[in-house]
Amino acid sequence: QVTVVESGGGLVEPGGSLRLSCEVSGDASGVYVIRWHRQAPGKEREFVAFIGTGGTSEYADAAKGRFTISRGARNLWYLQMNKVKWGDTGVYYCEYESRTIPTYGKEFWGRGTQVTVSS
Repeated sequence: QVTVVESGGGLVEPGGSLRLSCEVSGDASGVYVIRWHRQAPGKEREFVAFIGTGGTSEYADAAKGRFTISRGARNLWYLQMNKVKWGDTGVYYCEYESRTIPTYGKEFWGRGTQVTVSS
C-alpha cells in the first residue's frame, strides 16, 4: 500500500513563490510517475506537471516557465511555484502512479493542499 501526503500550501501574493511537497510512503520503490494536479473552485481538476523515474518532466501550458517539478530526498517530490498568478489558486493534489508490476497503472492520491493567491 502507498500513502501520498501533500504539504506546503498556503497564502501567497501574486508574483510570489511557494514550494509544495509530496511525500510518498509505503511500497513506493521501482518505476513510477508523479503528477501534480489542481482544482480551482467551481472547476474540474486539471493536470499541472509530471515527472518520471528517470527525471523526464512535462508541464501544462499554464505551468510552463513558472513551475518546476523535482525529486528531493527519498520518496519526496516538490512542485516549485514561481511568479504565481490569481489563476493558480486551488487545491493541489499529488498522484503517484506505479509503473512496476504487480501494481502497474495503480494510482495513489493525496488529499491535497490548498494554495490561495491573494494580495
